[in-house]
Amino acid sequence: MKNFDVAIIGGGPGGYVAAIRAAKSGLSVALVEGRDLGGTCLNRGCIPSKTLLKHAEVINQIKEAKTYGITINDFSFSIEEMVNRKNQDIKQLRNGIKGLLRQNKITHFNGFGTVFSNKKVVIESEDSKEEIQAKNIILANGSKPFVPGIPGLEHIEYHTSDTIFDITEVPERLVIMGGGVIGLEIACVFNSLGTSVEIVEMADRVIPSEDPDASAFLTKQLVAKGISIYTGAKVTGFKKDSRTIVELEKQGEKVLLETDSVLISVGREPNLKGFNELGVAFDGRFVKVDQNMRTSLDGIYAIGDLIGGFQLAHAASEEGIHAVNHILGKPNKKDLSMPRCVYTFPEIASVGLTEEQARAKGYSVRTKKVDLAGNGKAIAAGENSGFMKIIADEKFGEILGVIMVGAHVTEMISQATSFIHLEGTVEEIESMIFPHPTVSEALFESAAAWMGKGIHYS
Repeated sequence: MKNFDVAIIGGGPGGYVAAIRAAKSGLSVALVEGRDLGGTCLNRGCIPSKTLLKHAEVINQIKEAKTYGITINDFSFSIEEMVNRKNQDIKQLRNGIKGLLRQNKITHFNGFGTVFSNKKVVIESEDSKEEIQAKNIILANGSKPFVPGIPGLEHIEYHTSDTIFDITEVPERLVIMGGGVIGLEIACVFNSLGTSVEIVEMADRVIPSEDPDASAFLTKQLVAKGISIYTGAKVTGFKKDSRTIVELEKQGEKVLLETDSVLISVGREPNLKGFNELGVAFDGRFVKVDQNMRTSLDGIYAIGDLIGGFQLAHAASEEGIHAVNHILGKPNKKDLSMPRCVYTFPEIASVGLTEEQARAKGYSVRTKKVDLAGNGKAIAAGENSGFMKIIADEKFGEILGVIMVGAHVTEMISQATSFIHLEGTVEEIESMIFPHPTVSEALFESAAAWMGKGIHYS
């Protein structure tokens, strides 16, 4: 039986990052993955969605070309070629991870691992079975789409985020159950492909965990693009006729939606395969951990979607590094500056506390929002729809949160993240020199306006 310092179950962005960090720190590492390296993010989530969103963006640019004095009389697209390109991107990145594992001398086991409390792992594949022993275990099993038990669902064909990115035909109509990040991004893709999209969300607004101003702005933009949104609505059943009928209840009234395709996108649940009898403590449906990612069992850690919280790829990676740090005896600092990105049209990016969260923590909060409507670079690019919003402590000006809405803001949020990470103030942003013309200088404008020193905004 082979022995390792660390055995990691799951090769997603939490697992493989933890494996590489551990190996670079001199530990012997085993990485066990039953499906494809890269996990959900690479194979069925982040990368497939962003690839198809790029295709949608190009289609939108072609449709809007006349605005820039460019006439395109006709164009066509192939969903088959789009999916093939997506698959090639995945293959390239997956091979990159394989290369990193080899480079760092990490032993990769291609099979499903069952973990025992004595830190033995039994690895099974189609044609083999073997056992390994480890001093420490990191559970990084990830999650799977949650499919609720709604009457009639078993009688219709439906998609989840695991299957939607491999479609062979573009549906004429698509009903999306769930107005969270995944549902909205997929809505933008299919809206650009010409599909009639309808979104049903139980909460009173889409992306309910995000800033209300961002949610309201995005809703207005999506509706303007032709996407129908039913908030405060609950799907109560499905029926199969010549088309699929989606039954929903909104404000006590019954509404019927006719469609030829359904996407279930109401959240994800932890994948407990391989350790459901291990005996670790749970907090609700998630594995309970401390700030060092330790479970209730000595030497066994859990990260990523298994533990809830920010169910994001970069959160899982950071948690994996925290677990390895603890194994190495290094301290971990609790960091709340986790950036959050929504890759819709327009994009939303945020970091830190929302206004509601900041007030709940006892801060005396003052906010300032600056529209991108007058931003020179945004106007030149035809992308001046959006805003920047700063949430700061009124007494000391410490930046508590930043929300950005607009084109490419997911590429700009790290600037705000760095200020929160370093406990920076509004005054420090205002004292910086931002290049002109850039969209990011709107962050300076919002800081200056917050201080009552606005140049273009009061």
